Amino acid sequence: MTSTSQDRLRIDKWLWRVRVAKTRTSAAKLVADGYVRINGTKTDSPAKTVKAGDVLTIALERTVRVYRVLELGGRRGPAAEAQALYEDLSPEPPQG
Repeated sequence: MTSTSQDRLRIDKWLWRVRVAKTRTSAAKLVADGYVRINGTKTDSPAKTVKAGDVLTIALERTVRVYRVLELGGRRGPAAEAQALYEDLSPEPPQG
């Protein structure tokens, strides 16, 4: 089975749509600088694609977020719409 453009999306676009980054350029930089893993594999290519079911590990300034892609979304909408595109699997922050 071949994949179509509707079942995959560039990682930088997806990160921007779910509001991990404020701009698509900053999302691309996050990926290019090596702060994103797709299914446990480090990637530095903003053009790398993701699909529903992929697990992304994103190292941010003071936290690590782990998201399972549920949907790709059609636009960058409000926060509530963005949150419906992923399942947050992030570990609980340490107490203390």
